[in-house]
Amino acid sequence: MTNQTWRKQTWPAPAKINLFLHIVGQRADGYHLLQTAFQFLTLADELTFSPADTLQVEGDLSGVTMEQNLVYRAASTLKQHSTIAQGCHIAIKKRIPDGAGLGGGSSDAATTLLALNKYWQCHLSLQQLCEIGVKLGADIPVFIQGHAAWAEGIGEKLTPISPPEPYYLVAVPDVKIATPEIFTDKSLTRDSPLRKMHTTFFEDCRNDCEPVARRRYPQVDNLLNWLNQFAPARMTGTGSAIFAPFESEADALHAFDAKPDQCQAFVTKGKNLSQTVDFLK
Repeated sequence: MTNQTWRKQTWPAPAKINLFLHIVGQRADGYHLLQTAFQFLTLADELTFSPADTLQVEGDLSGVTMEQNLVYRAASTLKQHSTIAQGCHIAIKKRIPDGAGLGGGSSDAATTLLALNKYWQCHLSLQQLCEIGVKLGADIPVFIQGHAAWAEGIGEKLTPISPPEPYYLVAVPDVKIATPEIFTDKSLTRDSPLRKMHTTFFEDCRNDCEPVARRRYPQVDNLLNWLNQFAPARMTGTGSAIFAPFESEADALHAFDAKPDQCQAFVTKGKNLSQTVDFLK
């Protein structure tokens, strides 16, 4: 690819859910060791990449400066691997709520690495992109690999899995939860037993972060109590979003119609392959 063949293009950056999340230990550097399963959703942000003389990022920057934004940081890091002088203008259109445990910022950064690796002709492998990404965020590698995965370590040791792809109702209370707030709570369980890899997650698994979030945030507790009336509900990541699987879109929409006024909600579908995969061909 030459500079002349690069044209403005919009890429998806899908949300994710943690089908379960067990904290199994903590490293000396403070990072938590975990077992989890990631699955993508059809709910996605959009990033539009256009050739430019310099690196520019605009749109919803989640309340930080351009230089602090994860997309800018990912692009700046990748630029060191490119011999092309050209920059890029990146416009972010957010659909994934921030501070909800849906991975929006990490997904945006991963899509940026994938797109600019192509446009800037860096020729880095997915594994090399993952090595860059994990330094920016522990869950960025799963978005780069683009396949639903069983994850261990701090979330970077990935094994592809193919769980069912149901419809989900995702509900987000009117509260943002910072990950460090949950991980530094003294009541957080950090000694869940290691499990063998499998693809059923509601029968005998849980989210160890959920009791902490429910205690700290009544909004999360109340929303889980509501959604559990329709289907087994669970929090994703460190919150604040919750989700429940449904056999049909109609069943999910039935629950959606009864949602409390004080929350955002989405009917979306689980996907084992990220939408970004099609853009790498």
